[in-house]
Parts: sequence; C-alpha cells; structure tokens
Amino acid sequence: MADDWSPASWRRFDARQQPDYADHGALAAALAGLAAYPPLVRAAEAQALKAALAEAQAGRAFLLQGGDCAESFADFGPGNVRLSVGLIAEVARRLGGSAGLPVVRVARIAGQFAKPRSRAWERRDGRRLPMYRGDIVNGFAFDEAARRADPERMFRAYAQSAATLGHLAADAGPDGLWTAHEALLLPYEQALVRRDGAGWYGSSAHFLWIGDRTRFDGSAHVELLRGLTNPIGIKCGPSLGPELLLRLLDRLDPVREPGRITLIVRMGAGRIAEALPPLLRAVRAEGRPALWCCDPMHGNTVRARSGYKTRPMARILGEAQAFFAICRAEGAVPAGLHVEMTGQDVAECTGGAAGVEERDLASGYRSLCDPRLNPGQAAELAERVGAELERLRGAEAA
Repeated sequence: MADDWSPASWRRFDARQQPDYADHGALAAALAGLAAYPPLVRAAEAQALKAALAEAQAGRAFLLQGGDCAESFADFGPGNVRLSVGLIAEVARRLGGSAGLPVVRVARIAGQFAKPRSRAWERRDGRRLPMYRGDIVNGFAFDEAARRADPERMFRAYAQSAATLGHLAADAGPDGLWTAHEALLLPYEQALVRRDGAGWYGSSAHFLWIGDRTRFDGSAHVELLRGLTNPIGIKCGPSLGPELLLRLLDRLDPVREPGRITLIVRMGAGRIAEALPPLLRAVRAEGRPALWCCDPMHGNTVRARSGYKTRPMARILGEAQAFFAICRAEGAVPAGLHVEMTGQDVAECTGGAAGVEERDLASGYRSLCDPRLNPGQAAELAERVGAELERLRGAEAA
C-alpha cells in the first residue's frame, strides 16, 4: 500500500453514485458515531476467506456468491435469513456434487443495502424525486420525505447487519458462511474501516466489491478499497477493456496476492463472446492471479411490456454456459458463480422450467430493485452450471 493512502484519501478522488445529504452536520455526527461502533466482522475472518478464494482460484474449490439484490429493513427477520441460508446451502450442494470440489459460500447479506442507479431522479405523474438508492440511504415510497437521503439510516443498516450475523452464526452450519456486498456508500464504508495489526480492513463485510459503474480511472471506490486487506471483487461489464483492467489490478493488487482479486464477469449473453476473451488473455499474459467468476444476472436485464424489469432464464443460462466454454478455450479456470436469488417464491425472472411468464410478474414481483431467481430457477441454474463443472472435471481427467 502506498504511503499516501488513508481511510479518508478517497475524498480526493471522483466519488460517483453517492447520495446528496442536505444536512452535513447530521452526516458528520452519524459517521462519528459509527466509527466508534465495534467491527461487524474480524480481520482474521476476511483473511480466512482470502485463503479459501486462493484455493478456488487454483481450481481446488468453487466460489458461490448469492443472495438478495438489496436487503430491506421491512422484510428483515429470522425466517428470511433462514430462507437465504437454506437456498445458498442447496445451490452449493448441487454445485459441489457435480464439481467434486468444496464450495466457498459467500452471501450477499448483512450489508447489501446500497444500490447504484442509472439515473439520479425519478419522474411519476409530473413529480420529480430522487431515485431510491437502497434502505441505507432513503425509502422506497414515492414521496418527498421518504426519498430524502437520511444519514440516520446507516445506524439501522449496521444494527440489522449485526443481527443478521447473529442469525448466520446459528443457522449457517458447520461449514460457515461469509458475507459480501458492493462497497458503494463510501462514507459508511470509511466509518467501518478498522486497523488490525499492521493493516487496515473493511469491517462491514468479509468480501467487498467495486461495481461496474464505479471501476474507472480515478475512482474513489478503487482508492478506498486498494488500502484494505479484504478480498476484493471487480464487476467486469462489456465496456471494460483489457488496458483498464490491468491498471485496476496494478492499483488494487500490486503485490499479486493469491485470493485477493475476484473478477466478476457480467457481460450479457449477447456480448460475452466478444468481450471476455481479451480480458482473459490480458490477465494471463501479465501472470496476474485472479479468480474468474460468472455473474449471468446483471448483463441480462430487460424491460417487460408491463414495465417490470426482468431477466429471461434463457439469457441467464446462455451466459453461464458461454462463460465456461470461453474460459476452457482460453485456458482459464472458471471458478465462481455470482447470483441474485431469493428463498421466497417470487416471479421476477421469466422462463425456465418453472414456467414464469410476463403476466406472472404483476402478482409475484417483490424486489425493490432488480429481479431475482426464485428457488426453482436457482436450482435449475445450479444444475446447468453443475453440468459444466462435471464436463470440465471429465476433460481434466482425460
């Protein structure tokens, strides 16, 4: 880590996707309060995850990241936590059985409250209000009071994360479960940075990732995370070229530490064949250690005729299959799967064996942001990815 890094050095960089807090005094007071709170996770736990990810990177394990698009204050409770944990366990069981490998289970939970948005404002019936940015920032209801960015919401996010971690300790079973979220809300993430021994780490989760909208040159998000010892993810969308990716790796992983970087590929079924091979070749040519993980969700979002955002299962399955085929062709290890899914019986993604149709969205859509797989669809994806892993294992044995 360079000598000029500090937990606050990100403030000198370009901080995108941040809310506009009207009361800066209230924001400063909230951050000072959070800075005095205990860490949500321990540095040793994050280091243990990094070691497990190094095993997956080497082909000796497989990474499963899964969970809600965005956690909700209103839906929180032990029942929903158990549903999430149970679904992750079931998908991991299917993947592990096919791959013949241990599955590293990382949940989008206990911190996945902030969401990036493509627009800053939303219009309805002639009214213009700030976009909903996740419960840690503002409320979903379309009224002025709810949509106002409120720093006090960070305390509730912290409290719910702490309670969720308590439930996970009881429900996750003997293999354990690590937590992850997009490190989007920079003031909150800074307030939870803690020092452990000679290093700094983000105590809000074991694994933090940088989104496709915030992984650019001069990014404040890259600046904050480069100084943390946690394992880090980078979302890789179709606009990411090999030159920028290598610059990001230079900045985030200058010592080339195994398990440090996970590259989460979210190209879209129609773009992955063109966009992924140059990244694989550039990373291999530079001898960069990285875990290649498939996110077949975020590049395949479409708008249904009814206005709902949805994701067709055909595109999701198609991108997952293409990811494995391209990695095999390029000599890379396809070592992970990143999925937005829920243990609830929802109808948000269309198609698949469950037969969800567009007309079902009106009655079965519960997500506050992006569409998630329901348990049946998640199992179907696990079976398809499991078949790819079994094929890969057979090819290696031959």
